[in-house]
Amino acid sequence: MSEEMETYAKIEATASCLPEKIITNDDLAKIMDTSDEWISSRTGIKERRISTGENTSDLCTTVAQKLLAASGVAAEELDFILVATMSPDYQCPSTACLVQGRIGAIKAFAFDLAAACSGFVYALAMGEKLIRTGAKRGIVIGGEVLSKVVDWQDRSTAVLFGDGAAGVLLSDTGTYPLIEKEVLAADGTRGDSLTSGYRALENPYYQEDSGQTSALTMDGREIFDFVIRDVVKSLQAMLGDEAQDIDYFLLHQANARILEKVARKLKLPQERFLQNMNHYGNTSAATVPLLLDEAVQAGQLRLGSRQKLVLSGFGGGLTWGHLVIRL
Repeated sequence: MSEEMETYAKIEATASCLPEKIITNDDLAKIMDTSDEWISSRTGIKERRISTGENTSDLCTTVAQKLLAASGVAAEELDFILVATMSPDYQCPSTACLVQGRIGAIKAFAFDLAAACSGFVYALAMGEKLIRTGAKRGIVIGGEVLSKVVDWQDRSTAVLFGDGAAGVLLSDTGTYPLIEKEVLAADGTRGDSLTSGYRALENPYYQEDSGQTSALTMDGREIFDFVIRDVVKSLQAMLGDEAQDIDYFLLHQANARILEKVARKLKLPQERFLQNMNHYGNTSAATVPLLLDEAVQAGQLRLGSRQKLVLSGFGGGLTWGHLVIRL
């Protein structure tokens, strides 16, 4: 009896969707006490996209439609839709279910995954497992409209974030493993370093008075130290001597200085660390797939090329995750 062939996931297509409105650092300086020099020197961010009408599900739906068109897959052929987001339209229904209904993916199950800036990496790891265990096709999207959750009076956070969505369509047609190495991790003891969407306990029998805000709050220094210390150590442990063999690193686009420090600690040239936060800012779960799609559209990355990449997300939770993948 012949041995059953192993099933591998393959990225069939990438796609993204960004709001049209571009807000520069100079635009922000008109509504808050900041400047282009202050923002760009500390973060590398020059501009970001801000939604003027599209919610998270709208951006994600457009991504899904683009993925179907690019891959030639019909919506009815999808087995699953995963959306990584920390800024959903609703707590219920999930953003993924809204996308499923709008594109007519009648056979697909759908749910959101909440891991903040690590979300897409977590979701891609899950999507790959679904393919390997029987699913034929599915969509994985990271999408955010962070402009609706930031405190626009808090210049320390409002200048950092932007809106956008991007994702991939996976199929079971791979001839080699998509994911070669994987690390997914969390440390909830430091969860209060980055919070968003807090809902106070209120009912006819109890009224909470915690003073906690629902807007996004972040201890920037704590997050910066967490990445430079813990995330880099985790990357080094996963890669070992293999770091030199990685073609490109697609890391969460939070801060240009973070990427520079990571490259130095890994003793690798900066050119291997792709960047686009200067145009889009921090789009949380969307940063890694936005970077991936941008590089694919530019021809720098080629699907099916076997180029070796590291995808890495890190942030609220606290969470972090790394994948070594072959395109």
